[in-house]
Amino acid sequence: MNEQFARTQMLLGAPAMERLACSHVAVLGLGGVGGWCAETLCRSGVGELTLADQDTVSISNLNRQAAAFRSTVDMEKAQATALRLADIAPSCILHPLRFRYEAGRREEFFHTRYDYIVDAIDLVSCKLDLIETAHTRRVPIISALGTGNKRDAQQLRIADISETEGCPLARVVRKELRKRGIPHHKVVFSPELPHSAEDSGEAPPPGRRSIPASAMWVPAAAGLLLAQAVILDLAGGSGGAPTPCR
Repeated sequence: MNEQFARTQMLLGAPAMERLACSHVAVLGLGGVGGWCAETLCRSGVGELTLADQDTVSISNLNRQAAAFRSTVDMEKAQATALRLADIAPSCILHPLRFRYEAGRREEFFHTRYDYIVDAIDLVSCKLDLIETAHTRRVPIISALGTGNKRDAQQLRIADISETEGCPLARVVRKELRKRGIPHHKVVFSPELPHSAEDSGEAPPPGRRSIPASAMWVPAAAGLLLAQAVILDLAGGSGGAPTPCR
C-alpha cells in the first residue's frame, strides 16, 4: 500500500486507487473553484492532470485561490498550480497550459484523451462549447456553476442541470444546453440567491460585465464537490480489473 494514499485506499479500496492512478483528468479554470478541485484530485491519487488557465496570479486572488501566494503573484496560474501539486505528489504527471478554451481551439484541446473533464471556466460561450463537445465525444464532464456573490457553502450540491434553480448562470446554461439537445449534465451549483456586492472600482475582465464578490469557503467547497464527483465516478469503474495505465 502506497503510504501517501493509504488513508484514501482504506476508504475506496485498492482497485479504485489503481483506476485513479491510471486516470487523466483535465481541469479548465484554476481559480477559486478549479484550483481546489485540482489539488483534491492530486491528493486523492489521480495519476495525470492537465491544468489549463489563461490567467496569472494576482494580489486579489490571495483571499481564496489554492496556488495564490505572495511568491506566485504574476506567475501563470497553471504553472503555479503545477509547482504546488508537484510538491504534493511527485508521481502525478502534470501538464500546465496557459490556455483559454474556445471553439477555435477545440481540436487542440480534444486532441488528447481524457478520462474526465472538470469545467470551472467562467465565459458562457466557452463553457457551452466545451460541454457540448464533451457530450458529443462521450467524455465524462462536470461543470461548476455560479459561486460569486454567495455566502453559504452548505447550499452547494452535485446535481443534474435539469434540477438547478436560483442560480443565474445555471438558468442560462440550462436553457442553452436544451437548445443543443442536452437536457442532462452533471453540475455543482447552489440555489442561494446572489447577494448584493460593493463596487470594487476595478474594470471587469473581457467578457464579464462585473467582478463578483467572493470569499474562500464557497468556491473552495464547490471545488471539493467537483473533485468528489470525479473521484467517485472514476473509482467506481465497472467493478472489474482496473484499466491498464496508458
